[in-house]
Amino acid sequence: MFELAVIGAWAEFAVRWLHVITAIAWIGSSFYFIALDLGLRKSPSLAPGAHGEEWQVHGGGFYHIQKYLVAPDKLPDHLIWHKWQSYWTWISGFTLLVLVYYVGAEFYLIDLEKMELQTWQAVAISVASLGLGWVIYDQLCKSRFGEDNTRLMVFLFVLLVIMAWGYTQVFTGRAALLHLGAFTATIMSGNVFFIIIPNQKIVVADLKAGRTPDAKYGKIAKQRSTHNNYLTLPVLFLMLSNHYPLAFASDYNWLIAGLVFLMGVTIRHFFNSMHMGQGYKWWTWVATVLLFAGVVMLSVMGQPKDVAEEEVASLSPAAARFMNDPAFEDVYWTVQGHCSMCHSEEPLWPGLHWAPKAVVLQTEAQVARAAQAIYLQAGVSHAMPPGSTVLMDDYARQDIRDWFERNAGS
Repeated sequence: MFELAVIGAWAEFAVRWLHVITAIAWIGSSFYFIALDLGLRKSPSLAPGAHGEEWQVHGGGFYHIQKYLVAPDKLPDHLIWHKWQSYWTWISGFTLLVLVYYVGAEFYLIDLEKMELQTWQAVAISVASLGLGWVIYDQLCKSRFGEDNTRLMVFLFVLLVIMAWGYTQVFTGRAALLHLGAFTATIMSGNVFFIIIPNQKIVVADLKAGRTPDAKYGKIAKQRSTHNNYLTLPVLFLMLSNHYPLAFASDYNWLIAGLVFLMGVTIRHFFNSMHMGQGYKWWTWVATVLLFAGVVMLSVMGQPKDVAEEEVASLSPAAARFMNDPAFEDVYWTVQGHCSMCHSEEPLWPGLHWAPKAVVLQTEAQVARAAQAIYLQAGVSHAMPPGSTVLMDDYARQDIRDWFERNAGS
């Protein structure tokens, strides 16, 4: 039903808002504690068992912070746990993945030129890949291979590049980079949920029982926290990439993702070194600029592929209904007259080199498959076409609404 399309759009907006809020909270607390941890200093006045301290000023007040590698002899009654930011970032992100890419699999997830998948098959591959990624990473960290953190980080980078390539062979470019971000974020949230918080709870339980906690739990948690620190910025890039076809619609999008992970390392290395008092390593920014230049070059080299006309034969029943509607021809020519100058393989609008969001609306099949997006963008709202370009009158918008609403509930 057409009401479901509107409700779905607002549900997506609400979940996206929640996702951004929780991600800000998680990333903010993560960066803060990394900076705090690296900036700890020794002092003669440290309390027994304290590893280091910092004095900070904020909001008109002064804060005196001390860190214990294991824990003090007596824990306070009120202990703050930083975990819900991570949990809700992943929960809201996965919910958004369901609303956009699983519910809209035909439009956003499945690319018939790469692999002819049913919706359930595409969703199964998506879910299985996220779970498998965590299992492989976690087992490696727990193995003897993971005892060398540098070696482990190099392998993790190779794994991420392989996954980037793999996703681009199965899903649309937009979905591939988004899934790589979800894959990485699942590892990060898994670190918090399965390793960092449980280890901290073991330490707390030992203290309350009068036992001396094993320092290994803190060491393991620190390793996973360091990984999260270096993965955060690439995940943000990948989550934003679905708004920029130059990133996801390139034939070299998987290589772009690999360079982005390297930029995450160079940027975080600058700030980590600064917080450790090792000075400003400006070479990291030179490296970052060079890596980003490589990203730009790859985006220009990778041209979007032409859409195969045989996709008409592979239309879903829903898309076929939209195409077979008597009013489809009028809607199609409305789209051609108002949208195709930008949403085409070779946009005619000055300055556009790719279709916005990589949405191409040239063939009848493409218009039929994008029925809901056209309805939401140009039917019930005036988002498209932009008001400063080609005007679409209310009669044309009414035709789009009638066409979609007549077939959406069939």
